[in-house]
Amino acid sequence: MMWLMNYITKNSIEKPGAVSGSVKKGAEGTSVLASDEHKMLLQCLPYGVYSVPPNGCSAVVLPVGEGEVTLGVTSGTAEINQGELALYSSGGASIILKNNGDVVINGRVFASE
Repeated sequence: MMWLMNYITKNSIEKPGAVSGSVKKGAEGTSVLASDEHKMLLQCLPYGVYSVPPNGCSAVVLPVGEGEVTLGVTSGTAEINQGELALYSSGGASIILKNNGDVVINGRVFASE
């Protein structure tokens, strides 16, 4: 996401007015409460990934074109090594893709062959 922020900053006449606030999911979709309420936000996520952030998460909102998008939520640290990928749900499910090819699903290791 850092490359996106750098690109937008370098290619904008004025700096983007990014704000951060608290996520609120309602009947009208995802909104973020900052100094104002930003409603019906689209999320900027990697292709093939979709998530609905839990209420209360801290999210970043960026104005684009004639609307706004949320670039995602801030997250804590994960106990993974550089180059690894971890997916977590608020219910405790997890998938970790390890550098050695192993996949760890909810703590169970599936070794690469």
